[in-house]
Amino acid sequence: MSNNPTQQPTKHPAELDWPFFEDSHRDFKVRLDAWCNEHLAHAHHDESRDAVDAECIRLVHLLGSGGWLQHAVSGTAYGAASDVIDTRQLCLLRETLAFHNGLSDFAFAMQGLGTGAISLMGSADQKQRYLPRVASGQALSAFALSEPEAGSDVAAMQCSATATADGYELNGRKTWISNGGIADFYVVFARTGEAPGARGITAFIVDADTPGLSIEERIDVVAPHPLATLKFDHCKVAAKQRIGEAGQGFKVAMATLDVFRTSVAAAALGFGRRALHESIHWARSRKIFGQSLGDFQITQTKIAQMATMLDAATLLTYRAAWLRDQGARITREAAMAKMTATENAQQIIDIAVQMHGGMGVKKGVMVESLYREIRALRIYEGATEVQQLIIGKDVLKG
Repeated sequence: MSNNPTQQPTKHPAELDWPFFEDSHRDFKVRLDAWCNEHLAHAHHDESRDAVDAECIRLVHLLGSGGWLQHAVSGTAYGAASDVIDTRQLCLLRETLAFHNGLSDFAFAMQGLGTGAISLMGSADQKQRYLPRVASGQALSAFALSEPEAGSDVAAMQCSATATADGYELNGRKTWISNGGIADFYVVFARTGEAPGARGITAFIVDADTPGLSIEERIDVVAPHPLATLKFDHCKVAAKQRIGEAGQGFKVAMATLDVFRTSVAAAALGFGRRALHESIHWARSRKIFGQSLGDFQITQTKIAQMATMLDAATLLTYRAAWLRDQGARITREAAMAKMTATENAQQIIDIAVQMHGGMGVKKGVMVESLYREIRALRIYEGATEVQQLIIGKDVLKG
């Protein structure tokens, strides 16, 4: 995402005084903003695939050297900041990085999502081999769940893993894989057939240089990020690369998504908050008909609408994060947060683009970049419609 001189002050915002947060979170936020202002202030304008790949790799190294990736994994013995992921810190990281630079949020998020299964259910050997390198920014990870015919419907998965004498052989495809083509390893979910549907899926760690794994296609999207389709053709994976028990892959995937779905909502907050920030600056500085744009009541009502939608989404997001940090199951709350934050942020950013007039659609202007960044968040890690199904079923269960 491109940047401009308007920056967030290095003082914790008023919402951090809400009871969801502790002093440690407030101090964390101030330090993070100061770091972002220093290290993410320079715009990245080249959106060619090679440039975006290189920038993403650079940002992972930067986030690692800054110590922030330690919060994407768990286990102090493996380079993490704590033995259990602090969901509120995770959300503050994604919200703040998204506010400052969209690609830095992407780079951070994929380090967490790609290793979530290892952090949660990996063996001690797997954790030792992968987590320290991810926490330091020396290795890039990826989460390979979606397939051409199995996106939201995970039970329709066709990629297979057949047991062999010393491990498994993977065959099939995975698509829409973030970090595809630049990751050092992939957490791959494949059908092993212990039971029908979702109960017969197993998770594996597949190193990028494993024979039989290839990048079939690089995918270009509206806001450039590294994405690819992976092909597995008689790809041999050792038994020690299996995460958890055979047939437990769906549980591994859902446990990972339960952790990181709330953080998607937080990223949407960051984009929405930046749009409001830019709109306030624009309303105060833009002169029209002899007065500032902010003097018009129509502008004031739009700013009010944006601020209210943002606060509503913030409350739902950090409620879910706080509940998870208390040990609660948050499937419903995370879905509500993800749905509301992404949908509200889309509306906030659309208002910001409209308020900026012609400048709002000029390439390289912040709100134009935000408009492209936000769109994917309403789809990945469960589209809005999927979140509605999750919430509705959970409510009906009582």
